[in-house]
Amino acid sequence: MDTNELIALKLFIVGLLVSAWMMSKSSATDSFNLEPTFPSQRRICNESRLQWEVEVCGENFTRDMAHIDSQYWCNLTHIIREYHLFTSCTEEKSLVVNCYWPNPLVEGYMIRVHKHFFSNCTVEQVVWLDPPDDTLTVLILIPVFLTLAMIALVVWCSKRSDLLA
Repeated sequence: MDTNELIALKLFIVGLLVSAWMMSKSSATDSFNLEPTFPSQRRICNESRLQWEVEVCGENFTRDMAHIDSQYWCNLTHIIREYHLFTSCTEEKSLVVNCYWPNPLVEGYMIRVHKHFFSNCTVEQVVWLDPPDDTLTVLILIPVFLTLAMIALVVWCSKRSDLLA
């Protein structure tokens, strides 16, 4: 056996012994556990209590919206604080009764609230108009001229390749 191979073998064995020794030392002090762990018990969502809690949030929102003139209900800058408090309330109450948020029950209630307060907030439908004729002509002619220029450039370069070779 070559001396370099012998040194490499000794280093490999020493490395294995040191790592085995380190593992035996750390296993006594390390908190790493190889035993299987079971997921913690998940608490069940109390939907009837959530329904009541969300109703309380809705009553608070209704009370807050009563302080705002109804002509401003569609303007988000006027109602953003009240709406934020309402959504935060529903989120907090969902977590208190061990339900995820958003959930179908809360979403259904929020849809009812939207129908009550924001049903008249539809945005006017946008009417699409054609651009003026001058703009339309330019938008059509630019790609046509670029295509013709590229074709002319390719033809000119292919004729020049005979001279370059």
